[in-house]
Amino acid sequence: MRQLYHPARDDIMLTEVLYALSDPIRLQIVVDLAGALAGSAEQSFAEKSCGTFETSIAKSTFSHHCRVLREAGVVRNRPVGTYNFLSIRHDDLDARFPGLLDAILTAYQLDQTTHNAPEEGAHTHPR
Repeated sequence: MRQLYHPARDDIMLTEVLYALSDPIRLQIVVDLAGALAGSAEQSFAEKSCGTFETSIAKSTFSHHCRVLREAGVVRNRPVGTYNFLSIRHDDLDARFPGLLDAILTAYQLDQTTHNAPEEGAHTHPR
């Protein structure tokens, strides 16, 4: 089986991490992996099978986004038979750039809350 490239902790570059997370689809993959929107204050950072992500993009496009995240050092891809499991390299990212991933996930949550909340003074039902 072919070995997948995962950069060593010291080879993870800030510009590549930020580039990887600048795409909304890739950011959503990381948010899903982090469990950031599960309603709890702490993220779970669980491992997730690639086939369990709910997405409307083609499998090849999803694979491309996962590759970008993996090659940037954001996620680890663990193949098991015909399955691939993704997990966030939280420890590596936090050692290299302390607080960066948590700050991005928190900002994402705040952004979602702000953009999904009704405007102040707006009516939620017609009169």
